[in-house]
Amino acid sequence: MMGVLVSVAVFCIGVYGVLTRRDIVGVLASVEVMLAGAMLALVAIASSADSATGVRPLAESIEAVGLLLLVIAASEAAVGLALLVSVARRRGVTRIDELQEVKG
Repeated sequence: MMGVLVSVAVFCIGVYGVLTRRDIVGVLASVEVMLAGAMLALVAIASSADSATGVRPLAESIEAVGLLLLVIAASEAAVGLALLVSVARRRGVTRIDELQEVKG
């Protein structure tokens, strides 16, 4: 139960960072914090499911979903940073406020 509360706190910190940051790198880092909170929740749920029910396959499937979430987080970071480098080279700006118009 304590692990789920910690994961909710970490997720809320990530949401706060996404809503308040104006730099693209800060927003990407906050999204990574949100994904870490979700992974932490999955691990806490898998641990409690294993100890409460004694059903190990349920815990293993939850851990597999957590591993999939880890892969998604890594690919999101790679794609996001590649887009950031592209935008920074083209426009010389990394702040979200200054990137309002979309040109082809």
